[in-house]
Amino acid sequence: MASQNEIAQQVVESILAQKLAPGERLGEQQLADLYGVSRTLVREALMQLQARGFIEVRTRKGWYVVEPSFEEACHAFNARRVVETGILRDAGKPLQSVIRQMRQHVAQERDSLNAADAATRSFLLADFHVCLAKCLGNPLLTDVIRDLTARTTLVATLYQSTHGARQSCDEHEAIVAAMAAGDLSTAEKLMATHIRNVNDALVESFASVGDPEERLRASLAPLPHS
Repeated sequence: MASQNEIAQQVVESILAQKLAPGERLGEQQLADLYGVSRTLVREALMQLQARGFIEVRTRKGWYVVEPSFEEACHAFNARRVVETGILRDAGKPLQSVIRQMRQHVAQERDSLNAADAATRSFLLADFHVCLAKCLGNPLLTDVIRDLTARTTLVATLYQSTHGARQSCDEHEAIVAAMAAGDLSTAEKLMATHIRNVNDALVESFASVGDPEERLRASLAPLPHS
């Protein structure tokens, strides 16, 4: 049986992997059956996600993944740019263990570029930012960045970002290289440029959601790392 936090975490991970689309319905009974828990526990998990800005209630319709407006999309990217460049600005000299972990993460991203598993690739590219905050030792900001990254992932799905996976991986690699060279000022600038590039690649057109009933079970299947 899954806990409230585990259900919420799985939903966020599915958003990061672009497996859950904006506007997708999350039925309480369907989730309860999927995780083998009560509807009460599912409702608590959904309320937690609602408070974090991922889920909304539509009157007499139920729970749905949010569909951010284009203006909200730009606000989310601006928030990420402020927080993530600030973390690098205040990081001090990163330990070799941090550089090693980030290089390993980029190597995983690089391996995923030629793999058929698009969900794992999307998750790794988004998780780079969460992993960096975690490695630099700020758990509170790690949670903030996880939520902001998930929100901008929804945005990229909804507005069909043209920013390619290979370009993201290259930009991540350049950020880590600057950190390894001890040049955090350059790393900060590269991070700001990277986030701006993704933001600028958004297109104001809706992505296809697909059949909601059939997609939900597949969307919430755990990724291989889970």
